[in-house]
Amino acid sequence: MILFPNAKINIGLNIIEKRNDGFHNLETLFYPVGLSDVLEIVEQPGDKKTAINITGININGASDHNLCLKAYHLLKKDYSLPELNIHLHKVIPVGAGLGGGSADGAFMLTLLNQTFKLGIPDKQLENFASKLGSDCAFFIKNKPAFAKDKGDKLLPAPISLAGCSIVLVFPNLHIGTAEAYASIKPAIPKIPLVKRITETPVEEWKHVITNDFEPGIFRDYPELKLIKDLLYQNGALYASMSGSGSAIYGIFRETGFNFRSIFKNYSSWYFNLE
Repeated sequence: MILFPNAKINIGLNIIEKRNDGFHNLETLFYPVGLSDVLEIVEQPGDKKTAINITGININGASDHNLCLKAYHLLKKDYSLPELNIHLHKVIPVGAGLGGGSADGAFMLTLLNQTFKLGIPDKQLENFASKLGSDCAFFIKNKPAFAKDKGDKLLPAPISLAGCSIVLVFPNLHIGTAEAYASIKPAIPKIPLVKRITETPVEEWKHVITNDFEPGIFRDYPELKLIKDLLYQNGALYASMSGSGSAIYGIFRETGFNFRSIFKNYSSWYFNLE
């Protein structure tokens, strides 16, 4: 069986406070987009043990740290699962703020649940997903959601960008979590993000919705700000870095410009939003 784990973007991202466990509480809107990996599972023949084969974009580090494999072993503790051959074809850039690894892990839980008819309800799948990573639970329902705390507390978002499109640009930079947080000074916004998003038309988001990671990262990587500026210059209603970067996106009503020519030195994609 095959599923296609998709990316997400962050619309707004405010770092509220540092937690006692070393993590940070935040507020953001997760929105699914069409850029997808490919995930397939088949049962292993004979007495072979579960293994993962990764193709496409190179992923640094040992394969046994992959969230798909961790998801398999997490469910196997509580459910009877056969040994599997897992094939993951990576398309979503790594270290881009697009949640590709989290999506892979969450979709693996869903794939196992569907394939072997485990009957696990979404809420329980979300609990399993939260054990894999802070934003993994979002990809279980995979619908727009406001996230708070570590990104694992989700509230359905009455937001639709249907009729809009997105241009997504990845400048082939990997920004580590520690580097991204280095210049962050947590603060509680005067107006909660959920209020700013739901009570402001998309055309006005650029005036009221921000990503707290941008100032420090744009200072260190000015080409990222240039990408954002170019998106606005070519008609974006709203443009932002996703998560802690380094992917930059623009939301459009119409995309009449040749974005592949403008961003020819980077990876770029165009999708309709739903």
